[in-house]
Amino acid sequence: MKLKIFVTYPLAEAAIQKLQSHFEVTINAESRALSPAELIQQCKDKDGVLCLLTDTIDKSFITACPSLKVISNYAVGYNNIDISAANDRKIPVYYTPGVLTDTTADLTLALILAATRRVVEADAFVRAGKFKGWSPDLLLGFDINGKTLGIIGMGRIGLAVAKRAEAFNMSVVYSATRDKGLPHYQYMGLEQILQTADIISLHLPYNADNHHLINAQRLSQMKKTAYLINTARGPIVDEAALASALIQGKIAGAGLDVFEEEPKVHPDLLKLSQVVLLPHIGSATVDTRKKMALMAADNLIQFADGQKTENVINPQALGA
Repeated sequence: MKLKIFVTYPLAEAAIQKLQSHFEVTINAESRALSPAELIQQCKDKDGVLCLLTDTIDKSFITACPSLKVISNYAVGYNNIDISAANDRKIPVYYTPGVLTDTTADLTLALILAATRRVVEADAFVRAGKFKGWSPDLLLGFDINGKTLGIIGMGRIGLAVAKRAEAFNMSVVYSATRDKGLPHYQYMGLEQILQTADIISLHLPYNADNHHLINAQRLSQMKKTAYLINTARGPIVDEAALASALIQGKIAGAGLDVFEEEPKVHPDLLKLSQVVLLPHIGSATVDTRKKMALMAADNLIQFADGQKTENVINPQALGA
């Protein structure tokens, strides 16, 4: 008998077709996130769910879905899922690592350049009819060539950003839970990296330990000419503290693709021209989103076939 799978959002057709060839599939046909109650209603009799990072897969959901055997998350992060509750039920949780690394790293560099060279501000300047001709002091920006990039969280994406930074002749320093012994880059403690880097880029997963890791105190340790870039998870940064630091000139600017209470953005940030704001599009290319959907589908198929995969977050749920 085929497993019953619920897909919480209409994903790439190739992935849906692959799922339909293996499972009994129900799909949320609306291009919107389902409420927790709607999600439970759809999944209470399902064997598996292919969900998004915006779906709340908490203990209440897992308890309300007694038939649930597997969860496949269409994301590299998984802070939307209660892994402990899944372990209690021996439900394996899969994710989509690696496939979005390069795309997110590209977007990080785009944010760095947009923030330091005032690209969004300059675009708005032209559109508003304010451009009356070239002048020596028009919209002066910040050179990144030869500057120091500080990466906090040197995983797949952080390393991909570091490699791209080399093309701009940047020195790369990094902070992680331990020194990874990377020969081309210098390991530093968090406090030292904040004081040293011209650009700080966040690439660590979100958990309770790093909630508001970048707070008022740590922002005050950065250079006044420094920029903060976040393409990781919003709650790593205290947005109110960031807005205050920008208003007071404690740092020069910021580029954010994620927010503390998505889709809400701190109102003070919306008023500031020195911060570039993007709507969580780090992996948003046609090719990458298709690859993510196919990987999320393959994770479910491999589970059903009893195959091993490195994409399981909690292998103990499989008895590994």
